[in-house]
Amino acid sequence: MIIESVGLVAPPDKREELRRALSSLLEPTLAKSGCVHCRLYQETSNANALRFESHWKTQDDLMRHMRSDAYKELLLLLEMSAQPPSIEFYTVSEIRGLELLQETRRPHG
Repeated sequence: MIIESVGLVAPPDKREELRRALSSLLEPTLAKSGCVHCRLYQETSNANALRFESHWKTQDDLMRHMRSDAYKELLLLLEMSAQPPSIEFYTVSEIRGLELLQETRRPHG
């Protein structure tokens, strides 16, 4: 799995416009082949800080998406950021959930 995390800081007068524009990319991104999920986050400590995150089954799925017109729209929106935007890609080899917590918290002996 590949996780893409795109962060930006909206100028205060453009925050709502940017939030709406990024929100409009959620469903089309999720509809792309290989997209596991796609979300938009707003930081609680800085309402102008937004993060667009998508999870992809394979690197090929993500790369195909990165060549799309929808991705071009995302890149154009990043140009509106008040600070340099961040784009990070995480390659995940294993995902564990509640069972890891249960294993860790289980008494030994």
